[in-house]
Amino acid sequence: MAGIIEARLAELGITLPAAPAPVANYVGWTISGSLVVVSGQIPLQDGKLAHAGKVGAGVTPEVASQACRLCFINVLAQLKAACDGDLDRVTKVLRLGGFIAAPADFIGHPAVMNGASDLCVAVFGEAGKHARSTIGVPSLPADACCEVEGLFEIRV
Repeated sequence: MAGIIEARLAELGITLPAAPAPVANYVGWTISGSLVVVSGQIPLQDGKLAHAGKVGAGVTPEVASQACRLCFINVLAQLKAACDGDLDRVTKVLRLGGFIAAPADFIGHPAVMNGASDLCVAVFGEAGKHARSTIGVPSLPADACCEVEGLFEIRV
């Protein structure tokens, strides 16, 4: 039987992929006590980069917001793996970090990152309201337009 969070994902029309494999010398997630840290996830879909380029210079903020949403779906896939397949173990989303590849004059980073934050609250409800940092960067791995990482509290 699917849990509450899995049911909410289904209502949203979201099927989580398998947790993407790290591309270098790191792990997708790590646990310390009741905290799970999920490494930065780029907008992969079906194992391929879905959104490349710079926001505000070839990638619209609206497309980038959807890319951040996709990044968060990949964060959830990592989190599910960390929770042995049971996302109902998540008691609180503590923090999301967003990295937006954009030219120096782009200032719409917060709205772009809302793609991840809005989905987080839609999935976890009140427990999904989180602290957040959103940072503009000149480039990201694989020319991704964005990357999202997370910190979560879980039942142990």
